[in-house]
Amino acid sequence: MENTCIATTMTTSSKTSDTTTPSTTTAAFTDHMTAAEFDEAFTAVMPRLRRRLLALTGNPYDADDLLQETYLRLSRRARAHTLTRQQQPYAYTCAAALNLLRDLWRHPSRQERCTDRLPEHGWDGGFARREAEAVTAALLRGLSPKEAAAVILVDIEGLTHDMAGERLGAHRGTVQRNRMRGLAKIRAALDA
Repeated sequence: MENTCIATTMTTSSKTSDTTTPSTTTAAFTDHMTAAEFDEAFTAVMPRLRRRLLALTGNPYDADDLLQETYLRLSRRARAHTLTRQQQPYAYTCAAALNLLRDLWRHPSRQERCTDRLPEHGWDGGFARREAEAVTAALLRGLSPKEAAAVILVDIEGLTHDMAGERLGAHRGTVQRNRMRGLAKIRAALDA
């Protein structure tokens, strides 16, 4: 009879409301956990919950983060005396953790994203990039127009010698020789 749902308990208590005292019905709804009781209950279910979250996320770091977030969310409720005692603490904490995981899946913007690309602007407000562009332009000015075109197309834009030759209307070997001469001049200017 202990595992009856709340709806049936409420309907039977409303039928027999004459015989029950108000203190027994309100005691069931004001049975809140203290912070110490919550810590003890959470510590007991934590290893099992972590294994479950590890199986769901596939990453131990994400599982630990989710476990910590679950603890913090439920701990706040326990400290505010709004967390009621649960008959199944593992099921309750697992449901809370799954809700947090669903929130992360629904809102991918909340997750951290790793990338290989560097940010566009540095902490210096783009000064280093402007300085590099000025140095590059000065070095390219020291080259002949054919050498500069070959260096720009192959080394800066990333084209092959054949594609650069098609754009310039020159043979592949000519582009390669102009590029090699241009790079040699740039090296000499940097060493000086």
